[in-house]
Parts: sequence; C-alpha cells; structure tokens
Amino acid sequence: MIMKISDLIHVYSPNSPFEVKALDGINIDIDKNEFIGLIGHTGSGKSTLIQHLNGLLKPTKGKIIIDGMDISSKEVKLKDIRKKVGLVFQYPEHQLFEETVYKDISFGPKNLGLSENEIEGRVEEAIEMVGLDYNEVKDRSPFELSGGQRRRVAIAGVLAMKPRILILDEPTAGLDPRGRDEILTQIEKLYQNNDMTIILVSHSMEDIAKLVNRLIVMHKGKVAMEGTPREVFKKVKELEEIGLAVPQITYFMKAFKSKVNDINDEILTVEEAKKEILRYLRSKEND
Repeated sequence: MIMKISDLIHVYSPNSPFEVKALDGINIDIDKNEFIGLIGHTGSGKSTLIQHLNGLLKPTKGKIIIDGMDISSKEVKLKDIRKKVGLVFQYPEHQLFEETVYKDISFGPKNLGLSENEIEGRVEEAIEMVGLDYNEVKDRSPFELSGGQRRRVAIAGVLAMKPRILILDEPTAGLDPRGRDEILTQIEKLYQNNDMTIILVSHSMEDIAKLVNRLIVMHKGKVAMEGTPREVFKKVKELEEIGLAVPQITYFMKAFKSKVNDINDEILTVEEAKKEILRYLRSKEND
C-alpha cells in the first residue's frame, strides 16, 4: 500500500460563523501502481482532499500515510512530501514563468539541490515522458507552444521531481478537442510505462471510464461509493441522486436495450459500444 488515509476531517474557518466541514471522516487505501479516478459534484470535497495529499492543507483530524511517511506530522518537511507526491492543478500552464521550456521544467529539481547533470537528465526524461521532443522544445519559450503543449510542459515540471504519486486535477480543462486528446493519450502512456500511482480528478465520466481502474465517488465530504468503473457506473440512479451521471454512451446503450433485448448495456466506452453493436448485427445476419 502506498497511501492510507484514516478518519480524515478538515474544517475551514473553525469556531467561526463561516465554519464548514469539507471532509468528514475519509478512509481510503491506495495500492502501488493503481490508477484512481476521483469524482463528485462541486463542493463534494475533491479539491480539499487532494490538497491534503501533498501537504498544502493540514488535517483538522486524522492521518495520511504516504509510502510509510506520516505527512501530517510536524516533523515532516514539505520538500519531502513533494518528492513523493506531485500535484498538477487545473490550468497548470498559468504557472509557467521562465524564458525557456528547459528553465521552467528544471525549476523544481534545482530547488532539490541536484547537480547540473542530474537536472539535465531529469528535464530531458520528463519532456520525453509527456510526448514532446527534447531538442525541439527545450530552448523555446513555453508561450510559443500550443495550449496542449504548454499543458504538457507544466506536467513535465511536476514529473521532473520524480514523484511516486501523480495527482491530476481536471487536466483537460479548457483545451480544444485535439489538445484534450493529446493530454489523455500522454496520461495513459505515463501510467502504462512508468512505476507510478495516478489519481485523476475529472468531471468527464467518459475520460474516467476509459482510463482508471478504480473509482472513488465523493459527496458532501464523504466517500459515497467506491469500486471499479463498471461497478460504480451500474448505479445510475444512485449517481444521479447525488448530481452525477454515467458516460453518455452508457445512457445510449441502455436506451438501445429498451428497444433491443439481446444487447449488453453495461458499456462504458465508445469502443465497447462499437464492438457490442457489431456483435449484435452479426448475430442477426446469422439468424
């Protein structure tokens, strides 16, 4: 197990008229190399939770153990936490500030006090990990790049810290379809090709269904559901009652099944739907 969250509570503005309990007894265990999807409507506690995971917020009560380290301990330094947990915020490209891609990505490793050779190796590796060409982009201004490329540079800046856990908060927000596809493809490759645990926060049920292997649903500061995407997305009514939905293709297949009985409606992706519809059509040809 790489992460254990025990009885986590967080209260904003305690003992004031503005007191809000954002997290209310969260218990989550995450194993090494899992790809976790975190969903919930606005105000469910997702953002508060992930900000605890790299020390930006401290628990009001409870513990967070990451790779054997109690990150809520007063003895633990933020630098030590962020070596283990990389957090990519929404619109991370807004935090790009250096003259060149190389300088921007090297900022974090330099703060770790690494040698120039180690820094260069980390920057080159991180750039390649997000699907960009090191020699082509290292000396360019990040602001000359496309939106999707800037987003990838920002992610590379986190990867250069070599975290064991990568948290991505709405990584495709605001991108055009091409940039969105680029980012999702690179996230999938990151998970497949690296010894890394990924936590993806997203409002897109389609992205979640396609990428993750376990889903955590939050509602009013609590974990409302947990399981594989297929297990969770079976609970259409329960999800809708807390303001969420299943992938659009799942709704389509359920409507299709109401007209055609001999069809599997437990479908999460367009690829699965294509295969199932082709299977159905072929079975009819053979009748």
